[in-house]
Amino acid sequence: MAHGAAVPATDLDGARFRQVMGRFATGVVAITAVDPGTGRPTGLAANSFTSVSLDPPLVGFCVAHTSTTWPGLRGAARLCVNILGGHQLEVCEQLAAKGGDKFDGIEWTGTPDGAPLIDGALAWLECSVEQEHVAGDHVIVVARVHALDEHHDGTPLLFYRGAYGRIA
Repeated sequence: MAHGAAVPATDLDGARFRQVMGRFATGVVAITAVDPGTGRPTGLAANSFTSVSLDPPLVGFCVAHTSTTWPGLRGAARLCVNILGGHQLEVCEQLAAKGGDKFDGIEWTGTPDGAPLIDGALAWLECSVEQEHVAGDHVIVVARVHALDEHHDGTPLLFYRGAYGRIA
């Protein structure tokens, strides 16, 4: 298919959609919490994060229905959205992996209400789940921000065309 050739909506497939959407660079965040069932920190990586509202302060992110980590996060009183820096690719990959101890070797402290704040994150937002909306193969999570701050200087971890990178 030639560059610029339009694809009718009826002919869209997941691979083509992913390829085109991959042309939009996104930042990468780690959504973390202390799992109320185990009392242990857990988390997942997401590149679908956005500001939703200033009044009240709301953010949003998307989680795949297949996530085995989200059930442990959703029940926590507080989540921490950690905005990852370009130097945190290994943290991202560890949290994105299926199974295992997500926090093995990851240094963290607690937010004011105890959610895991990953050392070296550029900024953090402590949130609670406000709403969930089923959307195709994901759930859109809207979360209320209770506390936030800048944490570490640096450039962001980016996701573009299926790969991680940073600002040069």
